Amino acid sequence: MPLKSFDALFHEADQLSSPVPVAAAGGADVTVIEALERARQRGWVHPILTGERGKIEETARQIGIDLSPFEIIEDAPDSANEAVKAVRTGQARLLMKGQIATPLLMRSVLDKENGLRTGKTICQIVLMEIEKDKRSFLLTDTGITITPTLAQKRDLIELVVETARSLGASSPRVALMSATEKVTQALPDTLETDQLVKEAATGAFGDCLVQGPLSFDLAYASEAGDRKGIGGEVTGAADAMVFPDLLSANLTVKGIMYTAHCRFGGVLRGTTSPVVFMSRADNVETRLNSLAYAIHLLNLE
Repeated sequence: MPLKSFDALFHEADQLSSPVPVAAAGGADVTVIEALERARQRGWVHPILTGERGKIEETARQIGIDLSPFEIIEDAPDSANEAVKAVRTGQARLLMKGQIATPLLMRSVLDKENGLRTGKTICQIVLMEIEKDKRSFLLTDTGITITPTLAQKRDLIELVVETARSLGASSPRVALMSATEKVTQALPDTLETDQLVKEAATGAFGDCLVQGPLSFDLAYASEAGDRKGIGGEVTGAADAMVFPDLLSANLTVKGIMYTAHCRFGGVLRGTTSPVVFMSRADNVETRLNSLAYAIHLLNLE
């Protein structure tokens, strides 16, 4: 079964019986305020902005948005402490990355006493929808762990499988990505991939199909498998792609974002609740996609 489209996620969020409180760290941003206002109007969220009140109010004035339905919590512009605190105390149910650098956000998220740790590896999972192919798939880790260890890769697989299931794939097809489809000493990540595929075959990750190493063309396009003579149930049909490192994952997802006719959104998993997490360069539409995606995951927890 294919993963849910963003249209389906939007429709689902439109049916909420009550809005979800969302705390945005770095709230003095035009796209953050506009996305939260549009989501509020649709009944998705109760928006909470953290940061410097004066800058937040000035930003809202510039785009003509009335902040009276919003909550504002004063915090330093380079801090996510208050937004994370709002989630921990139950004032908010979702954390949203606004105009704040990832290391500063993660400092608060990873705080041992006051953060949102669960003991799992925290990763960004992007939901990508290629409109011309009517195809959606997940990519991880596109934003957090630079070079995941074997143990961390196990967490990434578990989290992406869980996410894919929540989006409609009963037995997710997971591609472990590399530059080649062959296990070789020249690419050490393929040796770990071979180990993970063997573990998956024993049921270590539950009901899912794990194949690798696979290059992007083999994971995405069945015709590439036909031409190269590479079979397997994941070839050409991956619901999720797990990359060997942040460099390859981030370059791949950014390349798709800026060159393909696509829709996308991102969340952090491995935290106490999903975190709405994409780039500070994102537009309003991408922020709305990420909100709908996070709300869907939250309501299944």
